[in-house]
Amino acid sequence: MGTKGREIVGMNVDELLTLLNKAYADEWLAYYQYWLGAKIVRGPMKDAVAAELLLHAGEELAHADMLALRIIQLGGTPLVTPQDWFKESNCGYDAPTDPFVKKILAQNIHGEQCAIGVYTKLLEIVKDKDPVTYNMVLTILSQEVEHEEDLQALDEDLEALMMRYQ
Repeated sequence: MGTKGREIVGMNVDELLTLLNKAYADEWLAYYQYWLGAKIVRGPMKDAVAAELLLHAGEELAHADMLALRIIQLGGTPLVTPQDWFKESNCGYDAPTDPFVKKILAQNIHGEQCAIGVYTKLLEIVKDKDPVTYNMVLTILSQEVEHEEDLQALDEDLEALMMRYQ
């Protein structure tokens, strides 16, 4: 932990660590939800959807890595068990029990919308208080917005395809 790096945080560091750990839990659960969804998805356009889900899974894992590094920089410890991820998560985990492509897309769109809300709030909290965390959260938020757009575009394409063949 860097002493000066911790000193520049103009808010309660323990509160910030709690918020970052909650986001960290969200990212691990999102990673798994995307990864598993890509493996089991069925239906029209499943290959395109699976490819997008795998791409997003990798980006969610990268978000977890960024959050873990920031937590450690601030003198904290990332949540150490998956059980803690479930307890601390903001967005939870929506198990892909129905592999139909439309359902998988809907679950992941919902997850991205939750993540956008979480990171928007976190951005407001750290604004003018912690420039390092602010920049990291801004990066993550921009990718979550892109994820939502990607998934909604696939859902719209799927909808158009299904309407064409009705």
